[in-house]
Order: sequence, then C-alpha cells, then structure tokens
Amino acid sequence: MEYQTLTVSIDDKVAAVTLNRPDLRNAFNEHAIAELALAFDELGRIDDVRAIVLAANGPAFCAGADLNWMKKMAGYSHSENQQDAARLADMLRTIYLCPKPTVAKVQGDCYAGGMGLVAACDIVVASEVAHFCLSEVKLGLIPATISPYVIKAMGEQAARRYFLTAERFDANEAHRIGFAHEVVTAEELDTTVAGIVKALVTNSPNAVVQAKKLVREVVGQPVTDALLLDTANRIAEIRASTEGREGVASFLEKRKPTWLN
Repeated sequence: MEYQTLTVSIDDKVAAVTLNRPDLRNAFNEHAIAELALAFDELGRIDDVRAIVLAANGPAFCAGADLNWMKKMAGYSHSENQQDAARLADMLRTIYLCPKPTVAKVQGDCYAGGMGLVAACDIVVASEVAHFCLSEVKLGLIPATISPYVIKAMGEQAARRYFLTAERFDANEAHRIGFAHEVVTAEELDTTVAGIVKALVTNSPNAVVQAKKLVREVVGQPVTDALLLDTANRIAEIRASTEGREGVASFLEKRKPTWLN
C-alpha cells in the first residue's frame, strides 16, 4: 500500500520500515501511528520476511509527538485523549509482539515517544552521534504509554532518573544502561545492522519466532514447577518440529539446512 509517513520495502527476506518525515524530525501523529501499526502487523504475517529494520530518514530518528498533533490534543476531552493514547499503545504493542525479529537503527536524536518505538524493538543499534531524552515532564506530561517498553529496556533504576529529570543523554549512556545493545560510528551503522540482520535471517525462522516469544514469556517468572514444565514442553515441541528435525539433521550431516536454500 501507499504510506504517507513511512517507506516500507522488502529485500532478500529483510523488511525496512523507515520513518519518512525528516522535515519534522520524524515526529509522529495519528497517521504515523496508524501506518506503523499496519506496517508491522502486515510484515509480521509475511512468511518471506525474516527480519524487520526500523530506521529513519534525515538527521533525527524521532522527536516524539508532532507539535501540531499535540496542539490538537490540547483541546481533547478526557475520553478523546484516552482513545488517542490507546491507539499509540496498540501500535507499540504491535511492534513489541511482532513475531519477526526487529532491529532499531538509530542514526540520530531519539526523544520521548521515539524512545518507545526503539524500546519496543528486539535489538537496538545506535550511532554515536545520537542523543536520547525522555522529555515529557518538561511539558507537564509523563511517558506513560511508552513506559512498559522503556522500563524493560533501561531498567527501573535508570528510568527513575531519566523519567524524572528529562536529561538528554548520549548513545554511550544509552549503551551503559542497557537501552542500546551497540553504539557505533555513523559510518559503521549500516554495516553493523546488516551484520546483525544476516545473523537473524540465517537462523531457523520458526526457532527465531519461538525464541523471541520465550524471552517475552519467561522473563520475570519465578522458577516454579509450572515454569520448568512449560520450558520442557517448549523444547520437546520444537525438537519434534519440521525445522527442529531439519536443523539437527543438517548439522549432523554437515550440510546447509533447507531454510538457507
């Protein structure tokens, strides 16, 4: 379909979803939210897509909410604000629950809601020139809708500081607190992301989907008999799966698995 705020492409099993409002620092509005939700939902259903890269055109990755959209929201009723926030929440959840592995390629500044987009992805690679900021409290707001993903990404202790101070911090600090997996020079960004994506698409598609689900569903769980039984069932099921059998057989026979053909 034709997108107004994004570009979407698929090349050699890798989809690229690129924020494309560079003149507005890729700030999002209701249209961008709807298009992001649609893009990730549709790409998550395409068998030939093995990984999705979330990127942005222009010097900034995402400045958060569009000012014109914020002006419009200022006149909303409580019910209208709630519905509007729910659409943003649904979009972030769509990215977070997307069955395909997602990689955020952060080439520039990432503020407020933009940090929610990044935190909802599985892997984050940032350019060393990028800066980050949870700026909501400066405007009398709070980063409520993005909080489930941002807190998971940076941890409670870092969130206590940056939610409250709205300090701007650099990519190295984002890496130190766990928000970014890797920080590279601007020149190395494309190559680094390509290397990660190559690793993703050479693995068993089903195993990658199930491994992503495993992390999401096991994290924070107490080690109980029920959890042990659940994890035993998961490995039993995937060992008996078509790709599980093929992966072990190809390893023992010293050949490529069929999903690489």
